[in-house]
Amino acid sequence: MKVLVIGSGGREHALAWKLAQGERVQTVFVAPGNGGTAADSALKNVPLTDPQALADFAIAEKVVLTVVGPEAPLAAGIVDLFRARGLRIFGPTQAAAQLESSKAYAKAFMQRHGIPTALYGSYTDAAAAHAHVEQHGAPIVVKADGLAAGKGVVVAMTIEEAHAAIDMMFDADGLGGNAGQHKADGARVVIEEFMAGEEASFIVLSDGRNVCTLATSQDHKRVGEGDTGPNTGGMGAYSPAPVVTPNVHAKAMHEIILPTIAGMAKDGVPFTGFLYAGLMIDAHGQPRTVEFNARLGDPEAEVILMRLKSDLFELLMHATNGTLDQVELEWDRRVALGVVVAAHGYPAAPRKGDLLDALPADAPDLHVFHAGTTVQDGTLRSNGGRVLCITALADSVRQAQQRALEAVRQVQMDGAVWRNDIGHRAIRH
Repeated sequence: MKVLVIGSGGREHALAWKLAQGERVQTVFVAPGNGGTAADSALKNVPLTDPQALADFAIAEKVVLTVVGPEAPLAAGIVDLFRARGLRIFGPTQAAAQLESSKAYAKAFMQRHGIPTALYGSYTDAAAAHAHVEQHGAPIVVKADGLAAGKGVVVAMTIEEAHAAIDMMFDADGLGGNAGQHKADGARVVIEEFMAGEEASFIVLSDGRNVCTLATSQDHKRVGEGDTGPNTGGMGAYSPAPVVTPNVHAKAMHEIILPTIAGMAKDGVPFTGFLYAGLMIDAHGQPRTVEFNARLGDPEAEVILMRLKSDLFELLMHATNGTLDQVELEWDRRVALGVVVAAHGYPAAPRKGDLLDALPADAPDLHVFHAGTTVQDGTLRSNGGRVLCITALADSVRQAQQRALEAVRQVQMDGAVWRNDIGHRAIRH
């Protein structure tokens, strides 16, 4: 069996690595892949990103299953294209991917179906958005409506910060290169009440009807230790997340996940793919939805897949056959913890092209997942903000943290940035 993974980040490296372990899997193609997937003999990079070219390739190579990693191709409708050409692909349609690609769509959907989330307002007019802030005060959350590569959210602790965020999001160049979709049909911002509590990542697979839950995890979004500094795409993660108690898990399933899958089907937009609910869990153990992603999280993918003992290929075949109700997943009882090694200047202006050397060797309890890397003239170089996610398995969060950090410190890269406190909330618990 041949499999195709679309994307070039750490999540895609982890998906490809795990799929390659499948009993029936012969070859895993990664398009376009990165320096890490290039170095793995079980994987083959394919220098394609155009959806039609990828579909042509899948037909020519008799690819049995395609898995989409990032949000941009999903929002652009790659699943619709592949299905129209008779190809098996795992991911949501363009219409279903709006749960992530449009904050306004997702908030209206949650309101319509009674799914717990923050109170909000949605505005295409800057003056109205400013008036909302004046009325509600701070702290308050300002979000760009479209995909903004994890950079379109500002948690404003003061009214001044909120006004500045609104101005930035309505400014044609405010979100830099990440604002294409946000600006395409006129800017829109969503302003939400600030939710206090602890965040966790709750990720499931859906075949449109049935749901299979993955292990819980917690991501660390802020760039600095102690959760300080600007938000990033994620500086590290660990699994399982102790904050998701059995009680919280049950509430998340019955109040958020199952009503979402049922609501999408009722709206005529069945959701197939990875559904990621970012949860905010308050002091009383009540979860509310921060946002939805229509894909596997990153760096959550690295820690979740490190713990998955079941065959990922067979799981995704069930998901594309509509038979997820027949699946029982097996997990490693140990903790997985991943530390992201980011480039100098991340997240505002990450530097590319730095030489990478002295990468630790992979071991049964350690894997170096590549995110922003590329091979140039035979040397491995950085090629993005998040460069690596070094992930370890151990009996406790503290031990997994120590094992991962020991490996991170071996890496030689000018200006490398990482956090030494990934998992601190679980250690504190």
